[in-house]
Amino acid sequence: MTSCVLVTGATGFVGTALLKRLVAERRFEVRVAVRHGSAECDKRVGRVFVGELSPTTDWQDALAGVTSVAHLAGRVHVIHERATDPLAQFRRVNTFGTVNLARQAAQAGVKRFVFLSSVKMNGERGIYSEAAPSAPLDAYGISKSEAELGLRQLAAETGMDIVIVRSPLVYGPG
Repeated sequence: MTSCVLVTGATGFVGTALLKRLVAERRFEVRVAVRHGSAECDKRVGRVFVGELSPTTDWQDALAGVTSVAHLAGRVHVIHERATDPLAQFRRVNTFGTVNLARQAAQAGVKRFVFLSSVKMNGERGIYSEAAPSAPLDAYGISKSEAELGLRQLAAETGMDIVIVRSPLVYGPG
């Protein structure tokens, strides 16, 4: 195994499925970034504790030797919002936290950065394509749209390959 993939959000719904697939394929060394020591994962996966996703998170240890990042972590599904400024909180994690990780990934020599964005960056109605303009209507969609802009700018500056997946709501067993 010469390629190492770092997965953020590996304990979430999408992350759990991706992790299972990566481990089953056995084509990559797989590492997960976790917030705290209680996070459980497959024994064949390396874990690195990074704390909260933020504009100041230090990713140096997590990124050592990594060739690709699958960034699935983020602030989502806040049912009972307590923040006085939800947009600021979504931006802190989803926009600035994402761009901070990607910038450090580029500095560490990571070749590909896969970002799980959201179709919410396009708005709430319509038929969307890759070329559809950004028209988010809520704080979550705005933060994802702004993260995409920051990642595109970083790609232009660094040459790191950025892959953006605009997922609709994901559901299924579990």
